[in-house]
Amino acid sequence: MYRKLFFSFLLLKVLISSAAFSQSTVVTMKIDNVIDPRMNRYTDLALEYAEETGADIVIIEMDTYGGAVNDADDIRTRIMEFEIPIWVFINKDAASAGALISIACDSIYMAPGSSIGAATVVVQDGSAAPDKYQSYMRSIMRSTAEANNRDPNIAEAMVDEDIEIDSITRAGEVVTLSTSEAIKYGFCEAEVSSIEEIMDRNGIKDYTLSEFELSASEKVIRFFLNPIISGLLILIVIGGIYFELQTPGVGFPLLAAIVAVTLYFIPYYLNGLAENWEIIMFFAGVALIALEIFVIPGFGIAGIFGLILTLGSLILVMLNNDIFDFSFVKGSEIFQATATILAGVFGSIIIMFFGGVRFTGTRLFKKIALQAVQKRSEGYTSSFKEESMIGKTGTAYTVLRPSGKVLIDGVLYDAYTRGDYVEKNDKIKVINEEGTSLKVRKIEES
Repeated sequence: MYRKLFFSFLLLKVLISSAAFSQSTVVTMKIDNVIDPRMNRYTDLALEYAEETGADIVIIEMDTYGGAVNDADDIRTRIMEFEIPIWVFINKDAASAGALISIACDSIYMAPGSSIGAATVVVQDGSAAPDKYQSYMRSIMRSTAEANNRDPNIAEAMVDEDIEIDSITRAGEVVTLSTSEAIKYGFCEAEVSSIEEIMDRNGIKDYTLSEFELSASEKVIRFFLNPIISGLLILIVIGGIYFELQTPGVGFPLLAAIVAVTLYFIPYYLNGLAENWEIIMFFAGVALIALEIFVIPGFGIAGIFGLILTLGSLILVMLNNDIFDFSFVKGSEIFQATATILAGVFGSIIIMFFGGVRFTGTRLFKKIALQAVQKRSEGYTSSFKEESMIGKTGTAYTVLRPSGKVLIDGVLYDAYTRGDYVEKNDKIKVINEEGTSLKVRKIEES
């Protein structure tokens, strides 16, 4: 009896293990917005998640009009090098960069009324980019199609309007395929209405769907990429530095500025927008401004150049530029970045002038800053002399131009003139005393 129970238990265990083994894990992700550094990072994290969870299949739900070619190429390369099968479900549009990413996938499925193609590279005003960019896009579209056994000529014609293909396209038109056309020419496996239908067509009955979602930390990073938040951080940076200079040694305003700078740069850096040279440019600008304030007072070349570097860096960090090439950066994005930074700067200036006075009257400020005034009438003095020095005479121990040292009754004192130049050993007379210094004049010899 015990032997029968043992074999029954063993058989049950084998059946459970077999059932668990046969179940497929499917990770889904969405490319439903512009292709940019944020989407680039999102796809990277999603594919990492698929590897970590042991996914058998990854399905991308696609609906995009495209975006930056460099980010699309990164995603394409990542997909083609991925060992787990990646399918794409085009649930409306896969235009431009979206078409490139779709062609990189192992299988393409399209919803009714969807389209794929129109991959001509355009610049910020919507016109076609120079031929060097078109040539690059043509080559990667062609090579990607070849790698996945799709017609490279059709893929190339999605970029180049000069390519003619019989019964598909005429000169002057780029290729955009509908769902039925994509199926006909090998750019789509089937027309489906849902991910579940894709699984059914592939005979996969036992599976679990796991949709990738950004972690809480990644959502926080995206929150700080909001232009309004970026503007507020700039306001805190400038305001913090200003209040620290007004009340040296307090520390809190400077700490707030450091935290704000960190929260400003890190999200853009992680999303591929902030380059190392742009961050270095910011700190170089701050260093030049500090040099202008503390070492070479005035407002000259160092201060102006420092402001240009600092503000320029903050603007460039928000843009998806290639060094100083802004061909693929929209004019609206440049305007938005510039307006955000300037709003932060002018906002901080307003706070400095109108909020600074109110801040000094708050309880917090009174706790961290000395409020008492040590008046002379109450017996306070910075002078350590027991008797008045006014009227006494002596000699200039050093040259006074206009300040230096004088010798009176064998004791050295700090002294200064009314602006006159006094040679060493000239006779002087004390005409006033202020703090620890004596105001003197030269005694003219008769």
